[in-house]
Amino acid sequence: RRSRNVSLRSMVRTSIKKVQAGIDAKSYDEAQAALTNAMPYIDKMVTKGILHKNKAARTKSRLNISVLALKG
Repeated sequence: RRSRNVSLRSMVRTSIKKVQAGIDAKSYDEAQAALTNAMPYIDKMVTKGILHKNKAARTKSRLNISVLALKG
């Protein structure tokens, strides 16, 4: 179970970093695609009990706000 949790947590961190890289590059399309890929992983962590639902919601909200700011 621990290895599964570590693996999923790592995948989420990597996907969040990809979203952040798209935001830093000011590429809306890249950031939006990365965000679309990251959302199910974050939700899966909540379902498995690895991440609190409020933290997941806060993370998704902040990423989404940052991506939408690029669209501006």
